Amino acid sequence: MKLAIIGYGKMGKAIESLAMAAGHEIVLRIDEDNADTLTEQNLKKADVSVEFTRPETAIEHLLLCFRCGVPVVSGTTGWLDDLPNVLKERQRQQGGFFYASNFSIGVNITFAVNRMLARLMQDQPNYDIAMEEIHHTQKLDAPSGTAITLAEDIVREIERKTTWVNKSEHEPGEIPIVSQRIEGIPGTHEIRYSSEVDTITLRHEAHSRAGFARGALKAAEWMVGKRGYFGMSDLLGF
Repeated sequence: MKLAIIGYGKMGKAIESLAMAAGHEIVLRIDEDNADTLTEQNLKKADVSVEFTRPETAIEHLLLCFRCGVPVVSGTTGWLDDLPNVLKERQRQQGGFFYASNFSIGVNITFAVNRMLARLMQDQPNYDIAMEEIHHTQKLDAPSGTAITLAEDIVREIERKTTWVNKSEHEPGEIPIVSQRIEGIPGTHEIRYSSEVDTITLRHEAHSRAGFARGALKAAEWMVGKRGYFGMSDLLGF
């Protein structure tokens, strides 16, 4: 597989290391210092691209991949208000697009368990819900895309919760998400259901970026030659 890495930061370098160990070829590495080399001509050398950059540049990168006919795997968060417009352009260009707020296999298992637990708690109004997410200080958006996914899945399953807020103070219909940024923390997410008699906690704690990189590389391998819009549920089958 010939791979283009758009966003050559810590995540991009982790993906590169795994890709090269698997025998793949890196044909393009893009960071802030060589952004001018991200051209259609150069991008078309790749079978697939992975995009981990910043919310203010992600959409431009995705649209370029669609125009070039190069499937793109993206994990950049903070821009999803514009997702409907991006999907319209993907459809127009018949591009291949794989998006996930988190590529960790463990996190995606947590997503599935979170949905199941929320369904069980629909008829248990004595439990209130609170969330916490902790990431490294380089993460700019808050709450994390993973926390938003967890919260929105709960909102879909529990009628008494209608939205989430990124603060501890909240109204009865809101799910509070407390965000912390601490140096060296790859990513921790916790959901707590608390009543007067007990607390149920669902928690995922990443030990390194390796889990995210493995999932992103697996998605890139799977996307070669594909068109359409996909996510981790398509890749993992749950």
